[in-house]
Amino acid sequence: MESQPLGIQERTFAFAIRVVGLCDSLNSEPGVSRTLSNQLLRSGTSIGANVEEAHGSQSKADFTAKMYIACKEARESLYWLRLLIATNVVSKSKLQPLTDEANELVAILTTIVKKTKSS
Repeated sequence: MESQPLGIQERTFAFAIRVVGLCDSLNSEPGVSRTLSNQLLRSGTSIGANVEEAHGSQSKADFTAKMYIACKEARESLYWLRLLIATNVVSKSKLQPLTDEANELVAILTTIVKKTKSS
């Protein structure tokens, strides 16, 4: 039996769980690791929170605005992940799956915003 693909709410929640796990391990290190971790934690968990808010929105405009914010947070998360790699705080191989997922979330959320604006 094939499993169904995750919806955007479940997918952003799963992403947040992975970000929390990464940030938990980074917070055990002093200095830059902790600072970057806090930035990633904020943006990485905000994606799903905004998607949840969008699904409870009162209008199409409100839905679009919340999804747009979620997309911006996904882009910011991607930035922090890239910075962690570029500064050798975490290896590229360790972060590649999370970076790939962040890229996919940006693409999905961008599509949702564009389709919602044009309908």
